[in-house]
Amino acid sequence: MQNRIFLFWFVLVFCATMTSLAHDGTDDHAHVRTSPHDNIHTWTMLDSETTIAGTFVDLRDGKVFIRREDGWVRPVEIHRLIKADRLWIESRQCEIVAMNTSPEYVFTAQRGQSAPGKHDAPAIADSFKPFEKAAKVCWDEDYLYVESNGMPDHKMMVGITAWQQQVPLPQNYTGENAWRIPLHPVPAKNPMSAKDNFFRGAIALAVNGIPIFNPIKNDGRTDTLLAGELDEFGGHCGRADDYHYHIPPAHLEKIVGKGKPLAWALDGYPIYGFQEKGDDDYSPLDKWNGHKDKEGSYHYHSTKTYPYLNGGFYGEVVERDGQVDPQPRAEPVRPPLPPMRDAKITDFIETKPGSYRLTYDVRGKKGTVSYTLASNGSVAFEFVSPDGSTTAEEFSPNRRGGGGRRPGPPNGSPPPRGDDRPPRDGKGKKKSEEPKSASRSDSRSTKNENQFDVTSSSIDSKGMLSVACTCDGDRQSPAVAWKDLPKGTKFVAVSLWHTAPDQEKSYWVVYNIPADVSELKQNSGNIGTLGQNDRRRAEYDPMCSKGPGVKTYHITVFALSQDVKLLASKASRADLLEAVKGITLGETTLDFKYERK
Repeated sequence: MQNRIFLFWFVLVFCATMTSLAHDGTDDHAHVRTSPHDNIHTWTMLDSETTIAGTFVDLRDGKVFIRREDGWVRPVEIHRLIKADRLWIESRQCEIVAMNTSPEYVFTAQRGQSAPGKHDAPAIADSFKPFEKAAKVCWDEDYLYVESNGMPDHKMMVGITAWQQQVPLPQNYTGENAWRIPLHPVPAKNPMSAKDNFFRGAIALAVNGIPIFNPIKNDGRTDTLLAGELDEFGGHCGRADDYHYHIPPAHLEKIVGKGKPLAWALDGYPIYGFQEKGDDDYSPLDKWNGHKDKEGSYHYHSTKTYPYLNGGFYGEVVERDGQVDPQPRAEPVRPPLPPMRDAKITDFIETKPGSYRLTYDVRGKKGTVSYTLASNGSVAFEFVSPDGSTTAEEFSPNRRGGGGRRPGPPNGSPPPRGDDRPPRDGKGKKKSEEPKSASRSDSRSTKNENQFDVTSSSIDSKGMLSVACTCDGDRQSPAVAWKDLPKGTKFVAVSLWHTAPDQEKSYWVVYNIPADVSELKQNSGNIGTLGQNDRRRAEYDPMCSKGPGVKTYHITVFALSQDVKLLASKASRADLLEAVKGITLGETTLDFKYERK
């Protein structure tokens, strides 16, 4: 077998080398691998409807590589293809993942054969069979790969009473961004607790393809279930509009059967349902919420109290930036919104394929968020607030991460929840009330995900910005102070911005502020790195409102796990929002007002 594999790779490398010599001047061939699908396929561009005839070669970095009939390999961004072509790619991505991780799989797949013995379906794959339409699996010698779109086949969001205004959007957990579970878990020499770690990202994957996050949110103390943040099935949406669970999906036991895994922890050990006296393996659980069965195999169990599922990792995992690494990325289409006070979600339905409506209630008045997914990846939203006013927004993948316009809460929405809800510890008990934000009476500090305070001595008791910080005065940058940053914060970034009727405007960007700095004083200019304002200048751009009336502006402070990798000459607000994705431990936005005299 080894000789045959060597011969195959020799022929493949030889052919690729000859092809690159024949088409000298392009490096597209440097990393491509031959596809098991050799038939010519006609690819159609979404924007121009032009076509490319060729065979699939490779998939990486959001691009599909197509070998044209003349031998040239052309990279095409996947989102530029029509929906039929994107579905064609998705239907083959599991095979692509295995092809790119196992030479033996490539060898057998090229010839249309079944993989040899050690590539037979692992037992773990059986767990996902009841949901094979939603959770596609493939494997190599080391991992099971699971693809899904992150949308479960049950009603979502209903029952949530602490809502961040996020809604479920499909995610691209496919190909290189698929979930992976070790097939040969190894007990860790120093197991890590989920009570002190892993507050970001998933810690397990349910057998229906939905990720499961730590029951404690990333402030390190709030129990999401007890705080009213979860729906009837134990899930909600994150900042990227990505749906996920925070407690075990116990409802799946009716489908998979008693005694079958409901989920798999990302260390490779299964998670079963609740223990009952009389069960064959009934015995006390360890501090990770697991134990060994009679055969000596380790597994976790669900419990109705904290930690609910795996309370850490009995097995080996790699921790990086507060989460298990690697794991799939959720991609936001729109910026996150602040919490909505007193809102309770009462209904969520799919009105037609690709269209959804979420209904919520605020003190007896109904509001809705309706949205439709387009084939090019864009999402059109319509917000109907409790007072009956309507606003509309559309976001496209090209504006992901908040680079585009950010709408505020629907008109007439109640003020954000802010810090009026006491945090809870890991056992769900109320902690003592923390001091209210020192923000002035008419300014508002909106805490998103993590809890920390942002204040400004440049804002008066009515929430109005000091004239000295505007173009009517000395044009000084405002004072900004913060405290109680999340654990693990290494750097801080600050953005001052404003949502105009047709665009989002940026006035001030400062980043790579060391975490031991707790404030920027008024007219500060020697701390951190200055980014670009909308005038493309590395400086503070003071408010000079031209229209009549009071305007609302925002200062957002980001707590980051590492420094921002940006050149100052290319550090606009949009660039900053893109750069902090994946390293943001928490953020707080302070609202203030200004009226041009």
